[in-house]
Amino acid sequence: MYDRQKEIAEAITAGERALSSLAAAEKSLSSAKNWGIVDLLGGGMLTTFIKRSRMKEASAYLEEARENLRIFRSELSDVDSLDDALLDRSDFLSFADYFFDGFVADFLVQSRIQETRRKIAQTSSAIRRIMDNLKYGGGPSAPSGGFT
Repeated sequence: MYDRQKEIAEAITAGERALSSLAAAEKSLSSAKNWGIVDLLGGGMLTTFIKRSRMKEASAYLEEARENLRIFRSELSDVDSLDDALLDRSDFLSFADYFFDGFVADFLVQSRIQETRRKIAQTSSAIRRIMDNLKYGGGPSAPSGGFT
């Protein structure tokens, strides 16, 4: 028998895991950005090592986020009668494919780090909007005004 509340709770839990992975990735990217600036100013081998280490951490967290987003999407599809507008994944799933294409090589450029951080913020915001809709009614008539 279908239990809508259970499915909503599972979707919210999956969304929280995705947000956690994205937050960890953003933290690593922020650190990489800061070390990158030091490196640009002549930081040396140790600085380069630390920056690359933070980039590697970010890559691992983004891979984890990608899996968590896949699970989130799956859980959302389990929520019966959820409006299709809530399932518009363009804001929060396409970023993963964008970054896993030459991720490490492209990260050597500071602007790429900043762009990734921006995409993480957009993705996190989209997940939060969907979770608010799930928590407060599960549809476009939710108090947050629905997913736009």
